[in-house]
Amino acid sequence: MTTTYLVAIDLAKRHFQVCATDLSGKVLFNRAFSRQKLLEFLAGQARCIVAMEACSTSHYWGRFAEGAGHEVRLIPPIYVKPFVKRQKNDATDAEAIAEAARRPNLHFVAVKSAGHQARAVTFRTHQCFVRQRTQLINALRGHLAEFGIVAPVGAANVTCLEQAMAAEGDGLPAAVREMAGFYLEQIKTLTLRIDELVQRLLLASRTDAFLRRLCTLPGVGPITAGALAAFAPDLRTFSDGRNFAAWLGLVPKQLSSGGKTRLGGMSRMGQDDIRRLLIIGAMSRIRWICRRGATPDNWLGRLLLRKPRMVAAVALANKMARTLWAMVVKQQDYRTA
Repeated sequence: MTTTYLVAIDLAKRHFQVCATDLSGKVLFNRAFSRQKLLEFLAGQARCIVAMEACSTSHYWGRFAEGAGHEVRLIPPIYVKPFVKRQKNDATDAEAIAEAARRPNLHFVAVKSAGHQARAVTFRTHQCFVRQRTQLINALRGHLAEFGIVAPVGAANVTCLEQAMAAEGDGLPAAVREMAGFYLEQIKTLTLRIDELVQRLLLASRTDAFLRRLCTLPGVGPITAGALAAFAPDLRTFSDGRNFAAWLGLVPKQLSSGGKTRLGGMSRMGQDDIRRLLIIGAMSRIRWICRRGATPDNWLGRLLLRKPRMVAAVALANKMARTLWAMVVKQQDYRTA
């Protein structure tokens, strides 16, 4: 009887395509499983390699497979695409995953624990509520602008809209006041929830040694530190800080050929939340420098004299990423030179 060496799973919500191969790579079977059947199959299958694309629900299935004694390999989808044959369907996708998982020099994604993913849920919830509040504020400002009521942009200026509505008196239609009240009620509720989540992140940054160390770097606050803890893998898996910055997409895109080096814009690979927050933190440091009116005589000051602010912010975010890697690997807080 042929022994199953590798099981490749094309994940879905209800119907899962499973491709099993032996040690030589020969396909033993390639068929669809229901969710319950897949659970029973993984629990009863002898120890083997279970390969999946690193996508939605992959970490849950990875934890389940590891609990059943299997070796789990999560593959970035971009590495699976070259192995997909003609006529793309679930069967060819599962076969492509099986083929990619056998490559000797492929880098796999580490399976996240439930606690690690719980941090991500907290961060995503905070970001979702912030987006919803911004959407409501923009809608309210747009509606009231039709009646001559305007206020500066930003959540802090919602009270200006309330004061302007009160100053209008009876000149504002009753229906508009009623609808504006609905908006203001929802905005206040979301603000309370956002403040609660921010307080949780602040408390965690004060009690958790890892988060507290990250916050010692200028430009990194509790939200950025929380994003790093939630979405980034163990930084010690990167050989150096440059590789971590490249994983975040804070390096130029390579367009080189024929011995000629051509560099484009940011590659934007890796985790976009961490990259975005690092750039925001870098821009806040640059704004603070510009408000002082005196450009520092250092690397950043010389860069600001030659490059636009956003270009300098990306370069500073790259340096911040490399510094964060060094702080984590060496287990040291940030120290000024």
